[in-house]
Amino acid sequence: MPVSTSTVATEHASKYLQQLCKHWSHKFTVEFTAKNGRVPFSDTAEVTFSADHAALYMRLSAADPAQIERYENVVADHLKRFAFREELHITWNA
Repeated sequence: MPVSTSTVATEHASKYLQQLCKHWSHKFTVEFTAKNGRVPFSDTAEVTFSADHAALYMRLSAADPAQIERYENVVADHLKRFAFREELHITWNA
């Protein structure tokens, strides 16, 4: 399964992890704590999050490689909306 990861430097990683998971919990069966989260977008695509004091770590996997870029954009766009008070640098690595 193709995978893409991103490490986003921020002191508010746990806050953003929880906001993202709560946001998507209305559509998907989401699991999360203050340190880890998982959002299954479908049976074949999901994003997982982990947070520490310095960064938010994101791991996106999808069975169809074409879905990876789409979900990279979806996750990044949502994160930027929640983090509007700071400028985050989000770079995905396949």
